[in-house]
Amino acid sequence: MTTMDDWMNTVCAELDVPRPDMNLVLDLARDVAHGVERPAAPLTAYLYGVAVGRGADPVTAAAALTRLANGWAESES
Repeated sequence: MTTMDDWMNTVCAELDVPRPDMNLVLDLARDVAHGVERPAAPLTAYLYGVAVGRGADPVTAAAALTRLANGWAESES
């Protein structure tokens, strides 16, 4: 087990939530950090978590946000 695994297991137990697909969330954060700006990544991950907590499908929500982030630079120019 890695430090990240230990941390995630501890956080999930503390918050009484299921462990997320870490790669899905990390990929989303990377795409937002590169496509929008770095500070948007943790804020987007938080909002993603709220949406999933309210019942959004994790894969669908991540894909939608990744599409938005990947198209952000073009839409802002």
